[in-house]
Amino acid sequence: MQERAARTRQVVLEAAAEEFAERGYEGASLQRVACRAETSIGALTFHFRNKTALAEEVRLTGRARFGRSMAGLATAADPLAELRALIDTLARLAHEDRFVRAVRRLEADPPDGAPPLAETWLPVLRALLDRAHGAGWLRPGVAPEEAEAMLAHLAEGAMAAHGTLPGAAWGAARDAVWDVVLHGLAADRVEEDGRQSPRADSGRRDGRESPVEESGRRESPAEESGRRESPVEDSGRTPA
Repeated sequence: MQERAARTRQVVLEAAAEEFAERGYEGASLQRVACRAETSIGALTFHFRNKTALAEEVRLTGRARFGRSMAGLATAADPLAELRALIDTLARLAHEDRFVRAVRRLEADPPDGAPPLAETWLPVLRALLDRAHGAGWLRPGVAPEEAEAMLAHLAEGAMAAHGTLPGAAWGAARDAVWDVVLHGLAADRVEEDGRQSPRADSGRRDGRESPVEESGRRESPAEESGRRESPVEDSGRTPA
């Protein structure tokens, strides 16, 4: 009996998440939730006494799912790479997870006292920036609080835009935006201890090499021209 009641509760909760994601708090209907869940109003109100209680449980579930996805990012070895992973995760969840979609929609017309979802991920964002700043991976003059404001806007935009483009187009747009962000955010030099600049290893994870060479600079046009001269054979003479 308890197992059946738990299943009914979960089905109602999932149906409510879909309803709130589509219609928000004011537009949601308990009758439609019951229909989605293929159960009765009586069974629904047995678990959730009214719409406010149901919205609160959906919100708590969405925040918990969001929080689990953020776990581990704040202590990552490469905070700049994890900043990108964080934003990618935010965008994916906002598009794919019904509970996260519902929480974001509920923020537009929330029950009184509902805290914003950003409280779940902004501390992770700031922790990663603080780690990058402490390690000297941020460009000189870039303060963590200023980078936080910029990346928070980027994250909100990514959450709103994800799913509006086909998969390949979205991936290309995401890579292009992150390249611009990383160019302005990350230090682009080799550290004194020989460690490679984070700009070379904290960007795309698709196997493409960084434009920054191990020497820490690009070849000049003259050097490149000299490198492209005709090859000289081992005998010391040029080929006929």
